[in-house]
Amino acid sequence: MTMNLADSTDYGKVHAEIILLLEAARRNAVRSVNALMTATYWEIGRRIVEFEQGGAQRADYGSALIKRLGTDLTKTYGRGFGWRNLTQMRSFYQAWPAELILQTLSAKSSRSHSELSVINNSLEFNQLSVAFPLPWSAYVCLLSVKNLDARAFYETEALRCGWS
Repeated sequence: MTMNLADSTDYGKVHAEIILLLEAARRNAVRSVNALMTATYWEIGRRIVEFEQGGAQRADYGSALIKRLGTDLTKTYGRGFGWRNLTQMRSFYQAWPAELILQTLSAKSSRSHSELSVINNSLEFNQLSVAFPLPWSAYVCLLSVKNLDARAFYETEALRCGWS
């Protein structure tokens, strides 16, 4: 006598467990991609700021730099890299400066600033992504909050409550 697996209680249990596993993996993958992209946007902002601050003449044509980068990056990568988004990336870096990120990372990993791995004058993306658990759109919203204490409060609450 052959057992019908589809009717088996054991089959139903393993099927449900696999569905839960796949759903959790997908959620984690989305969170990982969001964190890595947000870390990338922070790095882009850092590079723009550092280029602009590389000399007085460069600071004078900062907006021209962003417009040219926006045009060139949009040609290569499509939507999401226009001058407005690049301006937000620059503001993002300025609102979450490297010193703050290093403090966050060293507190989370129990490693000192000097122990954090830096490549080409930047943190490794995996380390940097830990500092940005929210999606990029949340940080864009938080940029509009000018009071630093209020911004920190909303960032904490977004994480604690799972706000999108």
